Amino acid sequence: MKGVLICGGTGSRLKPLTEITNKSLLPIYDKPLILYPLEVFARAGIHEVIIISGTEHIDQMGSFLGSGARFGCNLSYRVQDAPRGIAHALSLAEEFAHGDAVCALLGDNIFFSDLSPTIRSFERGGHVFLKEVSDAQRFGVVELKNGKPVSVEEKPAHPKSNLAQTGCYLYDQRCFDIIRSLSPSARGEMEITDITKWYLDHGELSATILDDEWVDAGTFESLYRAATLVRKRRGKTQEIAKEKVQEVLR
Repeated sequence: MKGVLICGGTGSRLKPLTEITNKSLLPIYDKPLILYPLEVFARAGIHEVIIISGTEHIDQMGSFLGSGARFGCNLSYRVQDAPRGIAHALSLAEEFAHGDAVCALLGDNIFFSDLSPTIRSFERGGHVFLKEVSDAQRFGVVELKNGKPVSVEEKPAHPKSNLAQTGCYLYDQRCFDIIRSLSPSARGEMEITDITKWYLDHGELSATILDDEWVDAGTFESLYRAATLVRKRRGKTQEIAKEKVQEVLR
């Protein structure tokens, strides 16, 4: 499996910060946001990763990440010349994937659940990771029955469930053929929800409901929330480690 890290979009909700740098390079507590999805790849054993981004800040990403060696991966880069949607960005990774399945991650998402068992065991079809939210109309929404997806809608006015499609997608190599058959949505973008819907319509979509926090860090409030959660978890980890040391010394 290959990793595709999608860091596109203009970051309009985070201006003026995103006038200076890509939102994926903004700090979340003590490190840049982009390192959190790279950690997801590392835990899942994915070391070949391509970063897809716009023209504005791709040089900054390359300058910071380099070859990826110090982060335990081998990085490639591809420019998306215009913001034509997540599915279009994914299409740019076809040559890189070279017939392998892909794990596509959005560069502004932070997952506190361990996704690696599901990613490592994925073989065929499509798989999405879902999270219960209070504002489902802002997301792609998946409806489940008996644990299986039965509908997928992009930003519905009247959601059929409160399960949002998070920014991690597992697709087999057919996703690139699917993208070629897609038409732009009403907002002029190639929607990744349409890829998910193809697998649903063909009975090949599965889903996991996350049992821990997930942050779509595309606003100032969510950036702050992400930093607060990271700091809180980091503090608990340090406390546990300190207690273990004290037990040994007793």
